[in-house]
Amino acid sequence: QVQLVESGGGLVQAGGSLRLSCAASGRTFSHYALGWFRQAPGKERDFVAAITYDGGRTVYADSVKGRFTISRDNAKNTVLLQMNRLVPEDTAVYYCAADAASYSTSRRSSEYDYWGQGTQVTVSS
Repeated sequence: QVQLVESGGGLVQAGGSLRLSCAASGRTFSHYALGWFRQAPGKERDFVAAITYDGGRTVYADSVKGRFTISRDNAKNTVLLQMNRLVPEDTAVYYCAADAASYSTSRRSSEYDYWGQGTQVTVSS
């Protein structure tokens, strides 16, 4: 089993940057693909980015491509989401998630097996 805890959210002005971190417990962390999703008030949970178990492949939502970067450090059981050039539309609760399918970079939240509690990101205009 994997437990996930996000951190790094906060309030930032448009054009600024934040780095989200997701710390995982569990000896098999390195076997899991990982993803970031976000959910704005009144909206569905949307895919943001995903990375395979070894970091060899990453995928991004079109809305964040070129601005966000997902990475992982299996030695530290951590996945990061570097967010640059933030815009107010990026305001949401951000969740990290783990997928037991190691090579997966699924955009579907239903494919993920474990979830963190979320961290709030607010971008002011």
